Amino acid sequence: MSAVRAIAGAFRMTDETWRRHANPWSVYTRFAAIPPLLLAIWSRTWIGWWALAAVAVVAVWLWLNPRVFRPVDRPTAWASRGIFGERIWATERARLSRAQRDAFRWIGIPGAVGAALLLWGMVVLDVWPTVFGASLVVLAQLWRIDRLAACYDALTPTRA
Repeated sequence: MSAVRAIAGAFRMTDETWRRHANPWSVYTRFAAIPPLLLAIWSRTWIGWWALAAVAVVAVWLWLNPRVFRPVDRPTAWASRGIFGERIWATERARLSRAQRDAFRWIGIPGAVGAALLLWGMVVLDVWPTVFGASLVVLAQLWRIDRLAACYDALTPTRA
């Protein structure tokens, strides 16, 4: 089972939830949740176990996020097309060409390097690997969304 399918199952992503998840406000506010999440984790040095409460607040927001925005019926925005492409990737991966699937493997490399740096920085509480790692993760995710939008565009030629 892929990570996206596991997450979709854990978050109970129905058709309606996917369409809400594709709302550009939902997409961008998920990105905006990254600094508060990092700060919540980092705060363990200041507030001890209470940091878990801060992490829980961010986790609840990330769970609520695709449920509080209006659903997108016709994805015209870049972010919406990317999320509609993500749904195709998660549920109908066979529709993607080999080149498209290979692109996602390549995109995973800077994302994995960024995640490793981010994790290391958060463990040792060092700012530069934390910020650099988070930046790589965000850039890789933006690149991934861009490629997912391109997949959606390629696989849905009749969209208006």
